[in-house]
Amino acid sequence: MSTIPVYRWRLAPEELATVRQLRALGLRPGGQPVVAQLERPRRRRGPLVAFLYRIDRAKPVRPMTPARRAALAKANAARRVCPECGRDAGYRIPSSLGMCTPCAYPGTSVG
Repeated sequence: MSTIPVYRWRLAPEELATVRQLRALGLRPGGQPVVAQLERPRRRRGPLVAFLYRIDRAKPVRPMTPARRAALAKANAARRVCPECGRDAGYRIPSSLGMCTPCAYPGTSVG
């Protein structure tokens, strides 16, 4: 197994990009392997790591079809329904709570 090159933050070659950078360009990795790694040092923990891909091998983002748009809307709507009370919370239910805020904190008043 060969190791991949590691670059410090902001010192990677311009022909490499992270997934977010590719997305901003309207691209996706498209199944290509990771060619390098980017590390951003932190004080009290290990470094933040991002994988780098070649821009010239990236493929265009697939277009959003009506079926994909409908499936995404349905999934987002399901994340808004509280499993405890069954109401639409009006926001995405946080996974840390697992229920809407009034159900998680019944004794508090809002406002």
